[in-house]
Amino acid sequence: MDDTWNTLNSLAQSLDSQTAMVGEQRWLVQIVKLQEEVGEVAEAAIGALGENPRKGRSHDWDDVRKEACDVAVTALLLLVRMGGDPRWFFEEHLRMLAARTHPGRP
Repeated sequence: MDDTWNTLNSLAQSLDSQTAMVGEQRWLVQIVKLQEEVGEVAEAAIGALGENPRKGRSHDWDDVRKEACDVAVTALLLLVRMGGDPRWFFEEHLRMLAARTHPGRP
C-alpha cells in the first residue's frame, strides 16, 4: 500500500507543478475532473450494454473497470492535493464506513 500512496504523491506533485492555481482553486478543478471521470464510467457502461444508439457496443466491461479505476485514482489525488495526511484520512473514513455497515466488528 505504501507504493500506492507514494505513486499518488508523485502524481499529485506532477499535477501541481503544471498549474498556476493554488489551494481551493486547485481542489475545485480536481473535483470537476472527478465528475468528468464518473461520467466516463457511465459512458463505458452504456457502451458495454450496447445502449448508445449512435455507437452501439462501443465498450466492454474491462473498459468499465478501467474507468472505475480512473475515478478511484482521481478521488485519491483530490485527497492528496488537499494536504494533511490523506492516507490516514482515507483509512479512518474506511474504518468508519465498515463499522457502520458491520456494527460490532473490529
